[in-house]
Amino acid sequence: MKRNVLRDKSYAFALRTVKTNQYLCDDKKEYVLSKQLLRSGTSIGANVEEAIGGQSVKDFFAKISISYKEARETHYWIRLLTDSGYISETQSVSLLSDCEELLKIITAIQRTMKSGDP
Repeated sequence: MKRNVLRDKSYAFALRTVKTNQYLCDDKKEYVLSKQLLRSGTSIGANVEEAIGGQSVKDFFAKISISYKEARETHYWIRLLTDSGYISETQSVSLLSDCEELLKIITAIQRTMKSGDP
């Protein structure tokens, strides 16, 4: 199978999200915000996978767009968890950096598709 950077990075980010959720539940006894982070953070990669298996260009673009929205939402939850004291600044910077990288990749894909460039 050909290497896909977005697939790899979104999967790795989903795994980090799962581990962050475990930490928040086990160590911080936080269950509501962490569940939101888990849902949106893992949805990015799931929608990337669906996009890759899309039946048409339109289907691919729709799923990539959902991935973008989920990444934006995840960015929000990370900031909220940081500002409410559930995750440290160090954890936050690392998670936000990875999330922003995914956003940049997805945005580049969307722009390329809108412009019609290969």
